[in-house]
Amino acid sequence: MTVHPGKLDLPIVDLSRFHGPAAERTRFLEDLARILHDHGFFYLTGHGVDPQLVADILAISKRFFALPEADKRAVEMIHSPHFRGYNRVGLEYTRGARDWREQIDFNSERDPEPIGPDTPPWKRLIGPNQWPAALPELKPVVLAYQAEATRVAIETLRAIAAALGQDEAVFAEIYTPAPTQHVKLIRYPGRDVAETSQGVGAHKDGGILTVLLQDVAEGLRVRTEDGVWIDAPPIPGTFVINTGEVLELATNGWVRADVHDVVAPPAGSERYSVAFFLGARLDSTVPVLDLPPHLGAESRGITADPLNPLFREVGRNHLKGRLRSHPDVARRHHADLLSPEERAGDAVASAY
Repeated sequence: MTVHPGKLDLPIVDLSRFHGPAAERTRFLEDLARILHDHGFFYLTGHGVDPQLVADILAISKRFFALPEADKRAVEMIHSPHFRGYNRVGLEYTRGARDWREQIDFNSERDPEPIGPDTPPWKRLIGPNQWPAALPELKPVVLAYQAEATRVAIETLRAIAAALGQDEAVFAEIYTPAPTQHVKLIRYPGRDVAETSQGVGAHKDGGILTVLLQDVAEGLRVRTEDGVWIDAPPIPGTFVINTGEVLELATNGWVRADVHDVVAPPAGSERYSVAFFLGARLDSTVPVLDLPPHLGAESRGITADPLNPLFREVGRNHLKGRLRSHPDVARRHHADLLSPEERAGDAVASAY
């Protein structure tokens, strides 16, 4: 793979090699396959994203978080049954523990589905975003970034499919024509604000693939299969890519959705990032790929975590994560899906 000056624990993948001469492409796919099995996390270069768009999304994100509290809370997630909008610091949970970050969530902009007694519960996730009236410039930048991040994610996913010995379009059947396109703008305050060092707790991402843009502050960590934590500091011009639970399910654990977290920045500082999660269609079911024998022999099986069971039904898996990480929204809009303890607020956020 491309070598970056200095010591790095996570590899760097140059996506332009995927479109290179045949011999170079073959070497690239071999390299990528080994990275996917060993890490599930890597830095991505050669992605073709305009640096100006990167600068714009970070700048507009900082402007949003600098708004008066009342303007941000006007689009608070509690107002959205679709889990879209702003969360104050400490309102999201990971595995039952409070995350010390503020954020605003967007997803694919769609009309809400009619909901009746026989409607699958996951259809409640479909609907419009909340856009802050105090910052109208935010919407066009987020939508432009969402479209470009979708392109990068799908192109990377095609390379992953080829590295797994599959047709490049093998995953298209579960994300076309309506993938989930979750964008999260995030600000982590320093430890003079946070009550713990948990910016966001240890978790796996539930979608297909995550494209993470980091600003300049460190904090992201990745846990290896051996339980060792690896720092993933920002590298200008790159995204951090990580594989989600859908790929773990599809490969019977050959690709793992790696556990990762974010440590709150030092007192007096702050950290910004933009996370994009490419997810499958909510009505799809994750298939099991027929991997080539030399890969299939290394399949490790699906992670067994009693606090975070994995479901092949995409909508069910996604709704599980939303209900657990945002218990206030769940209680207001979806109390009929909760246990008596969850409705009472006695059991919150047992998984991300």
